[in-house]
Amino acid sequence: MTAKKTGKLKVIPLGGLNEIGKNMTVFEYEDEAIIVDCGVAFPEDDMLGIDLVIPDFSYCHKIKSKIKGIALTHGHEDHIGSLPYFLKEINTPIFGTRLTIGLVESKLKEHNLINDVKSHCVNAGETVHLGKHFKVEFIHTNHSIADAAALAIKTPVGTVIHSGDFKVDYTPIDGEMIDLQRFAQLGKEGVLLFMCESTNVEIPGYTMSEKSVGKIFEQIFDDTPDSRIMVATFSSNIHRIQQIMNSAYKHNRKVAVIGRSMSNVVKTAIELGYLNPPPNTLVDISETKRYEDHRVVIIMTGSQGETMSALSRIASGDHKLIETKPGDKIVISASPIPGNEKAVYKLINDLLKKGTDVIYEGLMDVHVSGHAKQEEIKLLHSLVKPKFFVPVHGEFKMLRTHAKLAEELGINKKNVFVLGLGDVLELDKSHAKITGSVPTGQIFVDGLGVGDVGNIVIRDRRHLSQDGLMIVVVAMERETGRVITGPDIISRGFVYVRESESLMDEARAVVRDTLDMCESRHINEWTYIKSLIKDTLKDYIWKKTKRSPMILPIIMDICNY
Repeated sequence: MTAKKTGKLKVIPLGGLNEIGKNMTVFEYEDEAIIVDCGVAFPEDDMLGIDLVIPDFSYCHKIKSKIKGIALTHGHEDHIGSLPYFLKEINTPIFGTRLTIGLVESKLKEHNLINDVKSHCVNAGETVHLGKHFKVEFIHTNHSIADAAALAIKTPVGTVIHSGDFKVDYTPIDGEMIDLQRFAQLGKEGVLLFMCESTNVEIPGYTMSEKSVGKIFEQIFDDTPDSRIMVATFSSNIHRIQQIMNSAYKHNRKVAVIGRSMSNVVKTAIELGYLNPPPNTLVDISETKRYEDHRVVIIMTGSQGETMSALSRIASGDHKLIETKPGDKIVISASPIPGNEKAVYKLINDLLKKGTDVIYEGLMDVHVSGHAKQEEIKLLHSLVKPKFFVPVHGEFKMLRTHAKLAEELGINKKNVFVLGLGDVLELDKSHAKITGSVPTGQIFVDGLGVGDVGNIVIRDRRHLSQDGLMIVVVAMERETGRVITGPDIISRGFVYVRESESLMDEARAVVRDTLDMCESRHINEWTYIKSLIKDTLKDYIWKKTKRSPMILPIIMDICNY
């Protein structure tokens, strides 16, 4: 899709709509474009072996020469996690607040990109010029990570406000409340388009202040005078970690941090001044053995039941440094992300079986969301007073609920757009409409491979995981097609051969009959023979077992010289 000089602003979401994660939006005007956020999504259960899911950057390649920079709302993975993959392909400057850029630069170092990418720290309240058409103002907001920002994007057709992820916290840990006054000022000046997050739009009321969790931790520490305390939470929740450290200091406990992402974020946050451990409180995990249990707190990753996280390895007894024992108090200070419930509940059960005392959200208020609920969302709408509205950051049901809420707040139904990924929304000063779409989708990251695993590979992995594999090995003479040895059949994940000898013997006989038929008819086209073996064996196995394993015929070439 090629951009014409229409004098219209194009808004093109490449991720974050009808899904949770991989947030990414392109804003394009004539010969210039900017991008807001560039995040990852985490694989669903049926994405076997996949580590991360990133947006499809195809359209960005088409407009590569137009891109003036990437503006980041905050430092969560679903907003910054795809940057290393994007910047390897399209090198463009990045702009964000100090903690956000600090976290991004840690990623760039891991990917050996730190010397190639220009990153710019922007303070809340400042405006940056990206090309001649875009000015981006960063507005301070509250979220479950420090230094979060909304963006006011000034364009030739009007102002676009992107809320980023936010909540209205009247008693924030750092004392800096969301800048509602600036939202109100922009609303008075006139806002063309409001793009507001929808994560908690279905929930009435207000999100609790982060400070409320600190009181719960004080209670937990008071109630645990003799035992070791372990806390699993999101590594990016600096304010939560600060409150845990403060409680530990008050109760004369040392704090150790484990988990790669937790250690990296804590290190970065301390260096930048966003996390301030009380004096002589933070120690290396190896030093905790010197202290009695009632003097120790361990903060770790694993609140979502991730297989390789610190808490999961502790629960399974695989952690090299930490082993649970009866009496340990383990606090899971997070809500399960949709889709992670099963893994989290299994983790809780495994820990309880070891005799530990597990506290989670269902028992105490050990977590508050970083996302606004209905009343906070209504407040921001009322201040911004936009002409057009696009709900973002959520599954379809959330976007639809938010669209209806916007209509109830007085926005004309014709001016509310529930977009899909790749939709192109074109706006001028008085009109907006969806005019087409661009290629979009998801790219799988598997180890070091990016995009080399597609839907067909995932389908094959799913097939293997459900039904197993049968390998048929035959040695044939190249010239004549005569069978020299075989067929031999190997089963993996289908049946245990020693207990299914008659089935395997009959399967070999079926393949042998197929090969004899080919030989008698002088068929020596190997592709055809493989296909015939696969089809006849598949039919036989299905009739016998009502199962359909993956069948892989292998013909070895025997040459006569």
